[in-house]
Amino acid sequence: MRSLRKNITRPFLILLAYAVGILYSFPLIYMVLTSFKKESEVTPPSFIFTPTLENYRTVLTPEFQSFIWNSVTVTVFTILISVVLGLMAAYTIVFSRMQPQKQNNLFFWFVTTNLLPPVGVVVPIYLILKNLQMLDSKLTLILLYSGGNIPLVVWMVYSFLKEIPKEILEAASIDGSSRTTAFFKVILPLIKSGVASSALLVFVFTWNEFFFAVSFTSVQSSTIPVYMASFMTQQGLFWAKMSAISTIAVLPPIILGWLSQKAFVRGMTMGAVKG
Repeated sequence: MRSLRKNITRPFLILLAYAVGILYSFPLIYMVLTSFKKESEVTPPSFIFTPTLENYRTVLTPEFQSFIWNSVTVTVFTILISVVLGLMAAYTIVFSRMQPQKQNNLFFWFVTTNLLPPVGVVVPIYLILKNLQMLDSKLTLILLYSGGNIPLVVWMVYSFLKEIPKEILEAASIDGSSRTTAFFKVILPLIKSGVASSALLVFVFTWNEFFFAVSFTSVQSSTIPVYMASFMTQQGLFWAKMSAISTIAVLPPIILGWLSQKAFVRGMTMGAVKG
C-alpha cells in the first residue's frame, strides 16, 4: 500500500513542479514570443501569429552596441569595486578588535544604508554631479552603483566570515603567514561560494538598474534599460521591439545564473539567511 501511494504521489509532485515552473516563467515566455510578433499582432494577446525577425533587425543597430558596451563596462567595474571593498569591509568588521556591540552597530549601519530610496537622493546627487561636470559619465554610474552594492556584499559575506573560527587565523599566524597571505590562502577559499553569490547579485542589480541611469545619463553613457525606454514614445508603446530588447537583455543574467546556480543557492542558504 505504501509503495503504491509513493508511485502515485511522485509523478503527481513532478507534474505539479513543472506546472508551477511554467506558471512562474510564463511572463518571460510570453515576452520572448512577443519579440517575434509584428506590432499589429501584439494586441489583443494571442499565441497564434507568424514569427518574424523584424523587431530584432530594428533594435540591433550600431547604436544598440554602444548601449551594450556601456552596460558591460559599468557592470564589470561595479562588480570588481563592490566585491573587493565589500569583502574588505566585512573582513574588518568580523576580525577586528572592536567590541562586539560596535561590530554589530557598524554592520547594521552598512545594511541600513540600502533602506534609503533612490528617489530621495536623486536631486542632491544631480546637483553635485552637475557642479562636478560628471553627468552622462560611465564613471558616475560605476561610483553610484558601487556605493549601493557594497552594503549588499557586506551583508552577504558577513555571515560566512562569522562562521570561521578566529583560531584559524591564529594558526596561520603561528605558521608564519601574514594576515594578507592568510586571507587569500585560508579565508577566501572558505567563503568563495558567498563571494560568488554576492557577485552574481551585484551583476543582476547593476545590469537591470534604470532609475539612476535614466536620471544621470543622456547620450554617451546610457545603458540597455534606457535604450529600452526609448521605445516608449508619444506615438505609443512599441511592445514587440521592447520585448526584443528585453529578451536580449535577460540572456546574460539567465546564463550566468544557470552556470553558477549551485554556488548561488549554497551562498544564499548558508550565509545570507543566518544572523
